Amino acid sequence: MASRTKQELCCADGEETESSCKVESLIGVDERGQMVLPKDFRDRAGIKAGDKLVLISWTRNEEICCMSLMKADGLVEMVKDKLGPLMAEVL
Repeated sequence: MASRTKQELCCADGEETESSCKVESLIGVDERGQMVLPKDFRDRAGIKAGDKLVLISWTRNEEICCMSLMKADGLVEMVKDKLGPLMAEVL
């Protein structure tokens, strides 16, 4: 998976970009808890076999009310952006 710069991350802080939210598809979960992302969505998102995704949840009244998936490399970049300057000061 290619690494993106902060400017290329769709969810980077402080970006002045137009964003949208939409229902992509209805996804079933089988008896083993597995689900399949539709091929057209994987192609558009650049998700390939072996890629890692991060599952993020939001809770309300101790129940999960929202879930989101993001590419793991995007999370790594956000953590570096937030913690990098702090760690530079400490070290």
